[in-house]
Amino acid sequence: MKPDLELQLRTLPTNPGVYRYYDENGKLLYVGKAKNLKKRVLSYFNKNQSGYRTRIMVGKIHRIETTIVPSEYDALLLENNLIKEHQPFYNIMMKDDKTFPWICIKNESFPRVFLTRQRIKDGSEYYGPYAKVKPAKILLDTIRSIYKLRTCNLNLAPEKIESSRYRVCLEYHIKNCYGPCEMLESQQQYNQKIDAIRAIVKGDFKRAKTHLELEMADYAQNLEFEKAQAVKERLMLLEDYQSKHTVVSPNIDDVDVFAIVSDESAAYVNYFKIQNGNIIQSYTTEIKKMLEESDQEIMEEAMIEIRNRFVSFSKEILVPFSMDFEIPGVKILVPKVGDKKRIVELSEKNAREYRIEKLKQIQIIDPERHVKRIMSEMKTALRMPEEPRHIEGFDNSNIQGTNPVSACVVFKEAKPSKSDYRIFHPKTVIGANDYATMEEVIYRRYRRLQQENEPLPQLIVIDGGKGQLSAAVKSLKTLGLYGKITVIGIAKRLEEIYFPEDPIPLYLDKKSETLRILQRVRDEAHRFGVKHHRTRRTNSTIASELDNITGIGEKTKQQLLEHFKSVKRITESSQDSLGAVVGSHKAKLIYQFFHPEST
Repeated sequence: MKPDLELQLRTLPTNPGVYRYYDENGKLLYVGKAKNLKKRVLSYFNKNQSGYRTRIMVGKIHRIETTIVPSEYDALLLENNLIKEHQPFYNIMMKDDKTFPWICIKNESFPRVFLTRQRIKDGSEYYGPYAKVKPAKILLDTIRSIYKLRTCNLNLAPEKIESSRYRVCLEYHIKNCYGPCEMLESQQQYNQKIDAIRAIVKGDFKRAKTHLELEMADYAQNLEFEKAQAVKERLMLLEDYQSKHTVVSPNIDDVDVFAIVSDESAAYVNYFKIQNGNIIQSYTTEIKKMLEESDQEIMEEAMIEIRNRFVSFSKEILVPFSMDFEIPGVKILVPKVGDKKRIVELSEKNAREYRIEKLKQIQIIDPERHVKRIMSEMKTALRMPEEPRHIEGFDNSNIQGTNPVSACVVFKEAKPSKSDYRIFHPKTVIGANDYATMEEVIYRRYRRLQQENEPLPQLIVIDGGKGQLSAAVKSLKTLGLYGKITVIGIAKRLEEIYFPEDPIPLYLDKKSETLRILQRVRDEAHRFGVKHHRTRRTNSTIASELDNITGIGEKTKQQLLEHFKSVKRITESSQDSLGAVVGSHKAKLIYQFFHPEST
């Protein structure tokens, strides 16, 4: 360690604050926040630091700068601002080039309500932003269907209306507007609609529904049934929109919900904004990992950035796990039961689905990146020294020791390489002895690869538990390959992953891609082994039947099998086809044996 850097580490403060790492050229490498600056910064220089990307960054650090702030929350805000301003290479950044749409209620006489991507400081009201334009358009269309608002750009100041300067347009005649330009609708009536619209965009449908119900009752009482029917249709539109957006209890109001799922390379954060029991905002984003950031570290950054982006001042935040983090005046809760728990689960589901969608896109657009991500995940999950670009799987197949075969399947870059599949017929094992068979097959396979200087796999997958795995390890030790190749066993019942010399199995997430790849290798080895076992059993059964045909000896049987490749083809061949191989006399005997009805 450089002497100047060592001195800086000794004199670091223990207050909350922000630290900045610079390289020898003065370039900012990384900005971080901490509750205790000294403790956090020293953790980077720990010899047991596991992440290789972190080790690379630490090796470049030449100078450290710190800024003390009153609290961890203030540190997070300062960190967020510094990252945006300087964009350090090793920091995660929530990049989004979109300008999100807002619903604007214009500050003017007879306010217009429209969609915009620009916020102008002229006293107008802006609601949003909306992560996607389609939900905003649906809401705006629903509002315009219920409340007939003006869409023109006229200046409807009272003095200009009173001067009879304007005339109603086509929108009035097709009943999309009530003609405020000619004072056919009063300012008070129009403002009542605007008040109801404010409530709707905030997620409060109760006020709007009450207003429409009273209006409908008034028309009905005055025997104006056509007008009452029109109001009823508008009320039904509002109720239909509400039914599609109410997903939690109406008692949940002004709450933010965050959830996260992650893998080796990225995290996916979902955000819900809930008002009056309705999700009025839904946003999911992908965050690339630069170092080995934990879910909590990413969640902290995302919560601050997303709340700023969507201008949220909610006093309650729901998250899926407890966090050692505070926002002044805000409660951060981990719900255990009830509607709040269900909405957090829904948020997690949205994050998972978004991740799956992104991974499918990557698989189509950039297959190499997709494979690299899977390999990196498998390397970490299985504690391997290198990525398993070449995997071989083994399985034994027999019925009570008869016609035993062992299958070896090969996967390269997470895909089957069928031309490299091999079938072994045990030579030294008699009867049903899975352990001895596995020991023999592993020895034969890798002795052959050694002798022919063929590339060895990075991972061997054994179908079975500790017994089969121990047998495979015994052969690898004999060949001097133990420790050079990662070998694991996968048991079918609970999908336990066994490692040599480790009595406790590893249980992977049932949805993890590492487990899916291992299952696919295991299942493919089983399928390939069973297929050849059945073929061998069938050949053995029918070959014994050939022995029962008078006049057919071993030489004739061999000729038939060499030509037709399988006994099934022999039974299905015509007499002429058989005669072309063994002569007409023997062909007649064989054909009549398998087709007695032709005699």
